[in-house]
Amino acid sequence: MNQLKLHAAVAITIGMLAASACQQKFLSQPLISDIYTADPSAHVFEGKIYIYPSHDIEAGTPENDNGDHFDMRDYHILSMDSINGKVTDHGVALSIKDIPWAGRQLWAPDAACKNGIYYLYFPVKDKQDIFRIGVATAKNPAGPFKAQPQPIAGSYSIDPAVFTDTDGSSYMYFGGIWGGQLQRWQNGQYDAKGSKTDSGKENEAALTAKVAKMSADMLGFETEVKDVVILDETGKPLLTKDHNRRFFEGAWMHKYQNKYYFTYSTGDTHFLAYAIGDSPYGPFKYQGTFMDPVQGWTTHHSIIEHLGKWYIYYHDTQLSNKTHLRNIKVTELKHNSDGGIDLIKPMLK
Repeated sequence: MNQLKLHAAVAITIGMLAASACQQKFLSQPLISDIYTADPSAHVFEGKIYIYPSHDIEAGTPENDNGDHFDMRDYHILSMDSINGKVTDHGVALSIKDIPWAGRQLWAPDAACKNGIYYLYFPVKDKQDIFRIGVATAKNPAGPFKAQPQPIAGSYSIDPAVFTDTDGSSYMYFGGIWGGQLQRWQNGQYDAKGSKTDSGKENEAALTAKVAKMSADMLGFETEVKDVVILDETGKPLLTKDHNRRFFEGAWMHKYQNKYYFTYSTGDTHFLAYAIGDSPYGPFKYQGTFMDPVQGWTTHHSIIEHLGKWYIYYHDTQLSNKTHLRNIKVTELKHNSDGGIDLIKPMLK
């Protein structure tokens, strides 16, 4: 599908969703409505569930395919004692004005904990308008966080997700195409004049997420950045034209029964998909989709285990019906006996 047809199809889909919103029923309800939140990265720290989301605002920035209208400027951290419990907003944990190298657009963050220190990982455009990934630290999971003076060396693009394995090793998965700029890093250097999309190479292996092992202090990469290879049923990499299956953005990693589940958004087709591997580096074999499209343009999630059950945190646009003003939700996620994940339908008829 060429980009013009793809955009037309997406516009029609969004229009239909908006027009029928009053007839829609939602699987889950927003966790918080005082502010708009998206891209929820959930973790269990100190026996509580902490959620690290984006904080959507009405910035007045014109909408475009680069996502300039997602012009977020700080992070609020949320917590819950239980899945159905009260949500506490701990206020501003990090503001763009307190990040020395930042320019604009604080997008989807993630967090980790090691040796009593909490780490907040965040993508933001630097003063040259290039997305880099930064890190901030705190002694409390709710912050406030203090940013390091420079971005992580060797980092780029968006959507950091940090996974700590059972042996204590931590890995960062990151990347997103189109507005996330991953397509501009194909030669190892940022190409400011590069394509705004991933089109033009439809029959080649698709751009994919990146992974690097974290250093012991969790402030940088210990290894070189590698591709997260996703293979089809024949053992070949997914192709660019395979919009329903290939990686777009929103990587996450969880481990279940000693297998590594790489989950991600197909982005322009709005599915959440998963692939399974035997190592945090992959390769990962594509398994299918596990969440149908939500209401709204973007799909971004996290998966956690809590008290013996698994849950997915995600977002949609139920409260605003606007693509850039989103609200976070949670619902149960179920693994089958064969290791597959049950399909979740966020919109009910």
